[in-house]
Amino acid sequence: MSGNYVQLMFRVLSGSKCSVSIIVWTLAGFLLLLHFFSLVSHKDGTSGEIELHISHNPSFRELVEVEEENIQIPPPRGKRSPRAAKRRPKRTTTLIDEFLDENSQLRHVFFPDMKTAIDPMKDNGNDSFYYYPSRIWLDTEGAPIQAHGGGILYDESSHTYYWYGEYKDGPTYHAHKKAAARVDIIGVGCYSSKDMWTWKNEGIVLAAEETNETHDLYKLNVLERPKVIYNDRTGKYVMWMHIDDCNYTKAAVGVAISDYPTGPFDYLYSKRPHGFDSRDMTIFKDDDGVAYLVYSSEDNSELHIGPLTSDYLDVSNVVRRILVGQHREAPALFKHLGTYYMVTSGCTGWAPNEALVHAAESIMGPWEAMGNPCIGGNKVFRLTTFFAQSTYVIPLAGLPGLYIFMADRWNPADLRESRYIWLPLIVRGPADRPLEYNFGFPLWSRVSIYWHKKWRLPSRWSG
Repeated sequence: MSGNYVQLMFRVLSGSKCSVSIIVWTLAGFLLLLHFFSLVSHKDGTSGEIELHISHNPSFRELVEVEEENIQIPPPRGKRSPRAAKRRPKRTTTLIDEFLDENSQLRHVFFPDMKTAIDPMKDNGNDSFYYYPSRIWLDTEGAPIQAHGGGILYDESSHTYYWYGEYKDGPTYHAHKKAAARVDIIGVGCYSSKDMWTWKNEGIVLAAEETNETHDLYKLNVLERPKVIYNDRTGKYVMWMHIDDCNYTKAAVGVAISDYPTGPFDYLYSKRPHGFDSRDMTIFKDDDGVAYLVYSSEDNSELHIGPLTSDYLDVSNVVRRILVGQHREAPALFKHLGTYYMVTSGCTGWAPNEALVHAAESIMGPWEAMGNPCIGGNKVFRLTTFFAQSTYVIPLAGLPGLYIFMADRWNPADLRESRYIWLPLIVRGPADRPLEYNFGFPLWSRVSIYWHKKWRLPSRWSG
């Protein structure tokens, strides 16, 4: 059919005074349409299989049920005098105000106390293996897990999951009046698990420097968002992290290395990658073994992405600016059916804000915004990413289209009391907004993060 079409075009155009460029552009348009329809049919076929898989699995159907929240804002504790009201009219209190107010009557809603803690070592009966977002999560020794801003490494040799994150079990304070809330560096905590529910404390695998004030890990500096990947070629476990001073002016990445997933990690150095400032960051290891650094730069106004060297100990000289001018941070990447997805946060300090999902056919871009992935709760929940901020997305082997979205619910009044928000992330169905490229046709599936007060993975997943 395509041969007849080409012959017809040549016959029509040869009898006219049309230029050769028209012929070329016409053929290019025809080939582009063929490519587009082949992409659509491939994506639709594969995503259709996932849709069928989800619709016939009761455990999956539970995860996509929309669960609503109806939190009533309590009346103010005391009446204001008419004179005070006239001098400074009080605006209506919002749910975000209540969340940020450490003396709020709703504090227990956002940060439940130890009475409701998740304790995997107890006989939980039918509640075993359930995740309870925002509740305190205990390790096998009965202590609250300290792994904030973290990520997960699955070690294939031991069939074990390792959870690395900021160990924040110290007092929260402000270095000066205008400084952000902080906890002195204690180190990077590590926890191990076979089922991603029962976590054993493996200790601090990268510790702070107590006395050497010139060291990057000196306790008064900043260490955030540690991520660990394994290098198959060198046999080394490599950790990347955000390194800063207390005023956030250093804006660098740090690198550490170990022979074992449980450390100890040897700290190597810090640098500004590609010569740019770097704050919130993550590491992504692709299927072909190439690893990439993604970081917020140019005062958090854009993201930069580039491959690491083959030993994962440095960045290469290749870098691409993405999401320029969009002011996004807290990147969390994953890959599904050959497409790269990334969840990001806005830049509002410790205050929660709206998440966005972005997609790309190549990890180096172009990246396109796909909208807010949050479903359920209520409008405020959705506009605040369930009062949390993205940190990592965990792929689940054997469960196509299902991932775990990892986020932190920060508590700037007491950072050690920040909570973990783990929720099901599902990739299925069409995207719900036009895209900048591909002539407005959404080629990619929608990414949805479902709010649940209580949920668990499908029973057939065995880790």
